Amino acid sequence: MSEQSGLSPATIAFIAEQEQDARRAFRLLRETRTISASGTLFIAVRIPGEDKIITFNYQGLWADDPDAPQTAVIDFDGNSYWHNKPGGAARYAKLFRTHEGVQAVSHVHTPHLGAYSQAHSTLPLLYVPNRRFRFTSELPVYINRRQPEVDFILDSIEADREVPGIVEANGGATVWSWKGLRDLVDNIVLLEEGAQFQILGQALGGSQPFGPGVLEQQWKMGKLVPPDASVSDDGTIQYANAVAAE
Repeated sequence: MSEQSGLSPATIAFIAEQEQDARRAFRLLRETRTISASGTLFIAVRIPGEDKIITFNYQGLWADDPDAPQTAVIDFDGNSYWHNKPGGAARYAKLFRTHEGVQAVSHVHTPHLGAYSQAHSTLPLLYVPNRRFRFTSELPVYINRRQPEVDFILDSIEADREVPGIVEANGGATVWSWKGLRDLVDNIVLLEEGAQFQILGQALGGSQPFGPGVLEQQWKMGKLVPPDASVSDDGTIQYANAVAAE
């Protein structure tokens, strides 16, 4: 790791742990071809109990060790605590400041989310793993860059707290997690996988709405609703105990 200043031993230990996870994440995303060949990818992770984030930049095609992240640390005002530059992840400091629960965020270019971005299309979440743990039905698309991306993200979360990301028109996608780096990477993989399957499905007539009982099955598996609740095919939930719905 690079030289650092003003960080406690516990914080440095957390950074080292997250850096190893970032290395594994970069390898996983590269080997599964989740990221596009140019390698546009960075990850930012909240440091627990501090108004600081760690940023990990993927160094791309010409790096001697492509899985070694370029690590930096900044606070929410942009002050640096690490000698590496933080890269593009610094622009998400406002997201971490506004939502204390957000633990990690990534901007990433992937082939099939990228296809939706080129089409200026929202991404319907019609791949069941992407609905198992959330009620959100689609990723919104960010088109008007006169509005800062982070403000569009904040608006999207205000409209739907469970939305896990956005499609960036003519670019890639930005994905976040309320749990941490590993969950963030799982989200990226599943969102890209869903986009891929839906594009492949176009050759067979296009992705179809969920069949009877799918949402009830998935939401019970993901523990979004209790076992005794019933879910209609349009997503309306009926709780056996009215108190559970409050």
